[in-house]
Amino acid sequence: MKNRSVPADFILPHIVYQDVAGAIDWLTRTFGFTEHYRYGDPAQGAQMHLGEAWIMLRIARKGETSPAQAGLATQSLTVFVEDVDAHFKRTKSAGAKIVEDLNETMYGERQYGVEDLEGHRWLFSRHARDVNPSEWGAVVAR
Repeated sequence: MKNRSVPADFILPHIVYQDVAGAIDWLTRTFGFTEHYRYGDPAQGAQMHLGEAWIMLRIARKGETSPAQAGLATQSLTVFVEDVDAHFKRTKSAGAKIVEDLNETMYGERQYGVEDLEGHRWLFSRHARDVNPSEWGAVVAR
């Protein structure tokens, strides 16, 4: 069964924001996300996407907070984009806090790290080359 409200072919992270409407605007303007829907007045939640990467935004509930309010980083989300260099320029010109400059990793990704308006960490990446995990020290489970 397909459900147009929840894309089941993807991991769909739910990201907590104190100001969902502000986050929608910021993620659209800075990262290029597109809003699919929002609910509540004022906005309590939303679904957005950048290409095939889908996310849910929701208002912080009792006992929850954003990383900026907690004063620490929690997780990071990796989003694959076609032109990571152009995406980096867009994000940097929008004034976002870059936490990892654009670089090519030992495991073959061209990526950069950025923090959003409420302290969530994001990596934007594209495959630069095919690298066997053992070449950089990983042990592949059998």
